[in-house]
Amino acid sequence: MQFPTLTDRWQLAPSSAHEVACLQPLSRPRQTSGASIKMRLKMPQKLLKTAHYIELGSYQHWPVLLPQRIRLYTYEQAPLFLRENPYITDGYRAHLPSKLCLKSIFILSNETVNIWSHLLGFLLFFFLGVNDLSSLLPASRANREDYVIYAIGLFCFQVCMLCSVGYHLFSCHRSEKTCMRWLALDYAGISVGILGCYVPGIFYAFYCNAFWRQVYLLTVLSMILAVFCAQVHPSYLSNDWKVIRMTIFSCVAGIGVIPALHWVWLNGGLTSDIVQLFFPRVIVMYLIAGSAFLFYVTKIPERYFPGQVNYLGASHQLWHILVVFMFYWWHQTAVHIMHFRHSQPCPAWSRKN
Repeated sequence: MQFPTLTDRWQLAPSSAHEVACLQPLSRPRQTSGASIKMRLKMPQKLLKTAHYIELGSYQHWPVLLPQRIRLYTYEQAPLFLRENPYITDGYRAHLPSKLCLKSIFILSNETVNIWSHLLGFLLFFFLGVNDLSSLLPASRANREDYVIYAIGLFCFQVCMLCSVGYHLFSCHRSEKTCMRWLALDYAGISVGILGCYVPGIFYAFYCNAFWRQVYLLTVLSMILAVFCAQVHPSYLSNDWKVIRMTIFSCVAGIGVIPALHWVWLNGGLTSDIVQLFFPRVIVMYLIAGSAFLFYVTKIPERYFPGQVNYLGASHQLWHILVVFMFYWWHQTAVHIMHFRHSQPCPAWSRKN
């Protein structure tokens, strides 16, 4: 479907109710701020004629250039399957073919931060992987198991980032079925990311106890497979299963408290040197994860400032940034505990537990 450009859309006579909705102004008339006036004065007149004006924070009339055939919609104009958050009132991409979905990565929309935060996150973990395998692990005299564990962890983080980028990039596709496929892949990526946290954590926490290491690794793999099986259910992506989905992921992430407490007990309690050294890092990781989940569920801050954080500062964007930070924090924790395990021999009692 070819939409009229922003300069000529008021000259066309709508022939249907759908066209009337599409030809409505993208935003209500607003008082122009001083900052946006300066921005407009710096732009060539040709570009101003095709500029689309958005509300960006306190700037109520900010010009944004959009490629031809890409436009932004309000919440009411967006397709029903994109209306997840009523407090994000503008900046929706929709009805685009795959090529324009890819092209829209370079425009400012309410998905821009979501896309780029995890695209840059993917690059971060990719280069961390290159550095770990080529420099950090050889310098630490790592064995074959260390290489495998680090490769698995960082690969899982990268898969999680790419699946997220794919969904947020193609959620504007003109086919709802395509959007739902990318959403399913995004959920699968979250499971893979959780697996990437568990594998190095369990491996190094129970480094001196092969039995419990195998028990917990097999348990985690079984849980992730169970989540994958649940995603096959035809109602999994529906709004009716929204609470169930959040409950499943919360349980899969929260059940890590059990091996953490078991590790504390096996090492002699909270007074143990290794527990005092690494248990605070575990607590920080769960605090970051809990904060991210809190933003995701409560839709804060846009709940209290509807329409003010459409493009920057929304809860889902904070969730994305905190997830990247959490993965990085956990990677650095794995580096510290690996160095500790290589420098400290396993105690004799650990082989009996």
